[in-house]
Amino acid sequence: MSASKISYRIILLLLCAWIGSINVASAQTLIESSSEARFQLDLQVPQAALTGFIPAGWSMNIRDQGAAKDANLRAIFIERKTINGTDGRPLGDGSNLLVYLTVPVTNSAGDGVQLVIGGITEDPADAPGPFGVYLPASTHTLQRTSKSGNGPIIETQDWVFEAATGEHLRMRITFERGVANSRPARDTRFYSASNPASYQISRQQQVLDILRNLTTNPIDRVSEFSFSVGGGSYADIFDGTEKLLSWDNIVWINREVFSP
Repeated sequence: MSASKISYRIILLLLCAWIGSINVASAQTLIESSSEARFQLDLQVPQAALTGFIPAGWSMNIRDQGAAKDANLRAIFIERKTINGTDGRPLGDGSNLLVYLTVPVTNSAGDGVQLVIGGITEDPADAPGPFGVYLPASTHTLQRTSKSGNGPIIETQDWVFEAATGEHLRMRITFERGVANSRPARDTRFYSASNPASYQISRQQQVLDILRNLTTNPIDRVSEFSFSVGGGSYADIFDGTEKLLSWDNIVWINREVFSP
């Protein structure tokens, strides 16, 4: 085969790949974008308490190594500093506070995804939310303070979410700030536990600072910590035997949300 024919075939293949990528991108519809700060707790809770949330044909996807080793649940505290629509204008109140619970799972197609099984949100209009599982908060507070001087910067975060039906998540943590790397943007699919056919694609770039981890054993920079969770529909999940595995400060996250 001549060099010109080989070059032509390469160009054709590249063109087909490019067209394919356009079709994939166009199949997704941008819903909103946001700038957020988060705090994430990786936990190990009774497996039996999560079984009822897992759709038929799906399975748990628990890692056996790395920072998320043995974690079967995440509690993610979220300050949505700005929320914007596709036209760039604020959506709703333009900001929100919430906490949600996610489970790492493998869907029936064999893909590793996240299943949202619960949450409490500050904004009544956000309940039950995109995943059909959020409760409106009867109490919601966030206090964040930092202290700097000759030594390291010390930060305290105090989160409180309570629902009228008894569900609650409260966390207070004081830690020494670190220096973390920015991670490239990546796509993660978040599915609804109440309707497994429904999901969103979250494209997010973030800076993650792991403050304490029982597997990777970084320098422990947590000086004070308390966590209270349970009540109502969360009582079986958090029965007092839950184990904390990782304490992760997400300094910032830029996020775009797409529907498939």
